[in-house]
Amino acid sequence: MSELTFEQMLEGSLKTIRTGEVVEGTVIDVKPEEMVLNIGYKSDGILTRQEYTNESNVDLTTVAKVGDTMEVKVLKVNDGEGQVLLTYKRLAADRGNKRIEEAFNNKEVLKAVVNQVLDGGLVVVVDEVRIFIPASLVSDSYEKDLSKYAGQEIEFVISEYNPKRRRYIGDRRQLVAAQKSEIQKELFARIKEGDVVEGTVKNVTDFGAFIDLGGADGLLHISEMSWGRVEHPKKVFKVGDTVSVLIKEINGSKIALSLKFDDANPWKDAATKYAVGTEVTGTVARMTDFGAFIELESGVDALLHVSQISTEHVEKPADVLKVGDTVTAKVVDFNEVDKKISLSVKAMFAPEPKEEEKVEESDADVVPVDIEAVIAAEAEEEA
Repeated sequence: MSELTFEQMLEGSLKTIRTGEVVEGTVIDVKPEEMVLNIGYKSDGILTRQEYTNESNVDLTTVAKVGDTMEVKVLKVNDGEGQVLLTYKRLAADRGNKRIEEAFNNKEVLKAVVNQVLDGGLVVVVDEVRIFIPASLVSDSYEKDLSKYAGQEIEFVISEYNPKRRRYIGDRRQLVAAQKSEIQKELFARIKEGDVVEGTVKNVTDFGAFIDLGGADGLLHISEMSWGRVEHPKKVFKVGDTVSVLIKEINGSKIALSLKFDDANPWKDAATKYAVGTEVTGTVARMTDFGAFIELESGVDALLHVSQISTEHVEKPADVLKVGDTVTAKVVDFNEVDKKISLSVKAMFAPEPKEEEKVEESDADVVPVDIEAVIAAEAEEEA
């Protein structure tokens, strides 16, 4: 009986492997693009970066070192050059499938870093399983630009699980909506009409600004932005501004806001400052065919009717005035209820009315005297 050669004995001591088999290997060399593992076979196994993970541009020297052990799956026993091709990501994906299936059945909330941003949504990787989150399921409102999510860790649930088609769909929208609903509930339990709260300008439109109050948005209408006139909301606010606002009204889920604080109300002392007969000075704020509106202070306008602009006849206010002109006039009417003030330049040049005769004392306090009788009596005494 012939003795076995060393090579035969060595080969006999090595195990056999098959494609698809899971084996344990020890790292004997590692480079950024690939690592070499001793798997107890006559040839070493090669694990490339592409077969290690689905994540792009991973440097393998940062995830493994010589001497590490890991389980891998045999992808090909002989690659044509006598090398064994291995895969780690497919083994992890097989195990990840079960993980995703459990999460789907249990409606478990998963966390993962956004691996890729596509035009139609986001891609995350959980245990080497690629999960797609469509743009419509990223948030509770449409977001055109998803680039801000790149590299962010996000939470989601699995809304569709189909391993046969390798279709795994994630849903973040329902979590965002549920979280906002809870925050909104807490906000409405905390605030009431008359409160002054701080918010952030979320959007500015032609008719007002939407303020994020931390759970719900409130509308600050252009008419509530100031006691004075506001030409356009965008000239006052920009997105991101922080503002303290008054909660004017809460109607269901709608919140009306205001910046018209009572302590700054210019009409508070107007009855005294603009009493009838008072001379005032203001600026022409706007013109009409029937007169000019004079801004006496921010939030207080008065009408100077065309008939009261001058002692001479004026056809149109624009013939003698323009926006920005300074005008001094006399208050001829003050209506606090309707917040209306009428002015007159003409009244400043009119003669002062004569004082009315003082009212005579009542007959009960007056003694009637006959002047002629008194004079005659005095004459007789002198004679």
